[in-house]
Amino acid sequence: MRIALAQINVTVGDFVGNLAAIVAAARDAYQLGARLVVMPERYFAADPKPYVFELDGVRCAILICEDIWYPAAVQEAKAAGAQLLLVPNGSPYHLGKDNLRTDIVRARIRESGLPIVYVNNIGAQDELVFDGGSFVCNAQGECVARMPQFDAGIALVEFDGATPQPSKIAPELSLEAQVYAALVVGVRDYVEKNRFPGVLIGLSGGVDSALVLAIACDALGPERVRAVMMPSCYTAEISIADARQMASRLNVRYDEIEITSVFDTFRLSLAKVFDGLAEDTTEENIQARIRGTLLMALSNKSGSIVLTTGNKSEMAVGYCTLYGDMAGGFAVIKDIAKTLVYRLCRYRNTSNAFVLKHIIPERILTRAPSAELRANQTDQDSLPPYEVLDAIMQQYMEEGRSGADIVAAGFKPEDVARITRLIKLSEYKRRQAPIGLRITSRAFGRDWRYPITSRFNEVL
Repeated sequence: MRIALAQINVTVGDFVGNLAAIVAAARDAYQLGARLVVMPERYFAADPKPYVFELDGVRCAILICEDIWYPAAVQEAKAAGAQLLLVPNGSPYHLGKDNLRTDIVRARIRESGLPIVYVNNIGAQDELVFDGGSFVCNAQGECVARMPQFDAGIALVEFDGATPQPSKIAPELSLEAQVYAALVVGVRDYVEKNRFPGVLIGLSGGVDSALVLAIACDALGPERVRAVMMPSCYTAEISIADARQMASRLNVRYDEIEITSVFDTFRLSLAKVFDGLAEDTTEENIQARIRGTLLMALSNKSGSIVLTTGNKSEMAVGYCTLYGDMAGGFAVIKDIAKTLVYRLCRYRNTSNAFVLKHIIPERILTRAPSAELRANQTDQDSLPPYEVLDAIMQQYMEEGRSGADIVAAGFKPEDVARITRLIKLSEYKRRQAPIGLRITSRAFGRDWRYPITSRFNEVL
């Protein structure tokens, strides 16, 4: 018996398009000699009992998605006479999810002694990315076939009765390769499925916007990407030079819109009501909001969507400006910590997976990060080192550890208290941020249920 695993990319509500994808996959599988095609699952109604059918003398049971998490569902299928388990899935990606799926499947195999065919979606739906990685395990829990992550396709696996025969196993991707591919797929599907003609990116000469620009070009092609540099009196010449250089390397449309005169007009308009008050973050935020307004104006004129460039570290502690750098339609790296941003840039510059390498100027990766909203500013003027911030954020927000536990793990009490307090106080900003891609096991948004109005900030 020959079984086909079909990784297909579907769109919610696109009944005609989804049906066409299913029929095309079934036709291709039939032409390749498959007797059975297993497709992904996401939006099917469940049957309260296991469904068992016979094909070529083998009794097959269908367990949909999370059914496989529960031993009782597998035992019910086995009691109904199943010899082979077929598990259609719509399992969203996050870091470590591929290993988690394999561990769950192997646990069910140890309990039941039944081989399993696991088929997953690929593509993206709003915040969620589906990575595929469909696989087959034999009755000993050995993986005998595995499809690539983030690629649509069909894989054929031969069965001798209910026993799968060894087939092609796709190589595992590194962490950086997985995350980068997830971001590319997420951007491509969000833009394509929502029919935006292109994207706009505020290019600052910094690392975050550089990464987002690279992802957008890989997802959509440079012809659908427009980079806009908006320098002020505080923008370093090297930032402008690096932005120009990267835009040139990627061959994207590049515009420069000077904002100093607009900023001066704002200051003049506010001079009377601000009389006697020292300059502070108010003036910094005005610059960010000018840039946000300009990008949204270009978006209105062109129909292209603005991709914001804020990372998870900044979103966590509120190092971002409402209606400024947060203004846009899709937050590509909102679940990517700053330290991972650098790793992804290094990966994109050096990986042989890309024909065009070294697209991000080295100086962007080596100079101190800065918002460039005041003279001689760096991020570390306002924040702890990102290595510290990210580690505390991960333990507190993603792993759910208490402040006391994080201090016990070796972090300074003052750093833990400051970062956890900022995370709590910044919830009102995050609620107004655009949606963005989920990459970790816990992202801000649907995974993070935290009240804006509370007194939790008074507790470590």
